[in-house]
Amino acid sequence: MPTIKSLSVGNGDMFYILHGGDSFTMIDCNLIAENSDDIIAELKDVSKAKGVRRFICTHPDEDHFKGIEKLDAQLPIANFYCVKNKAQKDELTDSFLHYCALRDGDKAFYLEKGVKRKWLNEGGAERGSSGIQILWPDTSNENFKDALRKCDAGESFNNVSCVLRYSVNGGASFMWLGDLETEFMESIVDDIELTKTTVVFASHHGRASGKIPDSWLEKIDPQIIVIGQAPSRHLDYYTGYNIITQNRAGHITMDCVGGMLDIYVTGENYERDYLEDLGKNRFPGYIGSLEVETEYTL
Repeated sequence: MPTIKSLSVGNGDMFYILHGGDSFTMIDCNLIAENSDDIIAELKDVSKAKGVRRFICTHPDEDHFKGIEKLDAQLPIANFYCVKNKAQKDELTDSFLHYCALRDGDKAFYLEKGVKRKWLNEGGAERGSSGIQILWPDTSNENFKDALRKCDAGESFNNVSCVLRYSVNGGASFMWLGDLETEFMESIVDDIELTKTTVVFASHHGRASGKIPDSWLEKIDPQIIVIGQAPSRHLDYYTGYNIITQNRAGHITMDCVGGMLDIYVTGENYERDYLEDLGKNRFPGYIGSLEVETEYTL
């Protein structure tokens, strides 16, 4: 029973996947004094039985790796995944310097479209694949090359974000877009393979600047779009789609049970009327369940 959790960490991103097999995946972090001890304690507890732990950083922005030095000290990062870059920043924070050390060190594995690696998306005799596919970047793509030049020059970092898709056999699927911007996504729509996905975590925390374009949404056909944490005035609420807003929902836990997705939140009195009440109680804060679609509905 895989479990996916989107952690409420302020204006930043942090997720983990507790795989059904022998893997544990962390995606991004935004750890601050108010939340770091509790979150790291949770990560240590839920991952303690897993033989493989990995950290994926979608792109080199502070709100996606803040506190990584503290995380690495308490829960050592043996496998660090990122898009290959030489990002520069005027402010050399402890977190950025630690990100660079991991990025340029011997624990790093660089992500690009279709890349294969044992335990990430290839199984073996010892354990199976974690089920994570890398849909982007295509490092030969001219739009990506331009974005990488801007990243390495310290101008902008959003559009070097990787696109990840995780799927459960016979169950739900999930997609992460980092902080890709709308115009960039439109420019690569013909160069990325997008398929129907149950839950999509909106780009750039749900900001209008990273609104997933219709050309993508038609291919993804999501059942739920999760809108991350940012000031409400900056958000796009994806009219016509089922959404969960992390500003109100708090921590969001999604439990994959066969062809169903059970959803729990920490926000009090948070409700979504498109969910079915099946009386689940594996975690506190149950708000309902969703039957996973296997056919396109658009």
